[in-house]
Amino acid sequence: MPSTREIRRRIRSVKNLSQITRAMEMVSASKMRRAQRNVLATRPYSDRMLDLMGELTARIVGPRTGTLLEVRQPIRAVGIVVITPDRGLAGSLVSNVLRRTGRFILEQREQDRGVKVLTIGKKGRDFLVRNGQALTAEVTKLGDYPSLADTLGIATNLINGFLDGSYDEAYVVYSQFVNTLTQRPVVKRLIPVDPPTEPAEKMNDYNYEPDQQDVLRELLPRFVEVQLYQAVLESIASEHSARMVAMRNATDNAKELGRELTLTY
Repeated sequence: MPSTREIRRRIRSVKNLSQITRAMEMVSASKMRRAQRNVLATRPYSDRMLDLMGELTARIVGPRTGTLLEVRQPIRAVGIVVITPDRGLAGSLVSNVLRRTGRFILEQREQDRGVKVLTIGKKGRDFLVRNGQALTAEVTKLGDYPSLADTLGIATNLINGFLDGSYDEAYVVYSQFVNTLTQRPVVKRLIPVDPPTEPAEKMNDYNYEPDQQDVLRELLPRFVEVQLYQAVLESIASEHSARMVAMRNATDNAKELGRELTLTY
């Protein structure tokens, strides 16, 4: 049995640890609130763009070859963007996203499709490199409040790769922010763009300048960029929420251990 001196030392260590995790919880809570505001602020813009694109595609009847609406068969190559945090201590969030990524890559290879991976975040990059996956592009150190310009490089890579035939489809894997306690790993197709189908009686009669075809052609790349940016914001909000909960659990565990050590002492 440890001596009373050893127990006192362990009590001090546990108390210090609980103070650290409590501070990290408070920092994550502050960052989470701002990240949530960023996610909620971009959703109306993304939703309105989706509505407008649905109206345009419903009105325009013509070939879609050479645009981001083109559906190709057979699918030979798939591009995938994996979004993870740069740091750990976020509970099971990172492992859930990486597990979903691994399953998706295996599914594509079982169908004899080539997979090209692009990563945003150190955790995903390090995991894929350790497992022998070659990366087409990577972005790290975006920070807690990135701008749209910070993700344009990856979005442009996907768009140009689809248009020149390097990819037949492009997906993004990220952690969707549901609420403070729930973050869900999601695989979402970015390209080809799948516009909504809206009943004709619900469509608005707009006048487009220069014309509908040109507006749609310019709108599609912007839509892909916004969708990728939205996924990054969702991942950041999920990261801070998961870290806040993980640090709260760590604080509670440390306090419980401290009480047990005090009783033993």
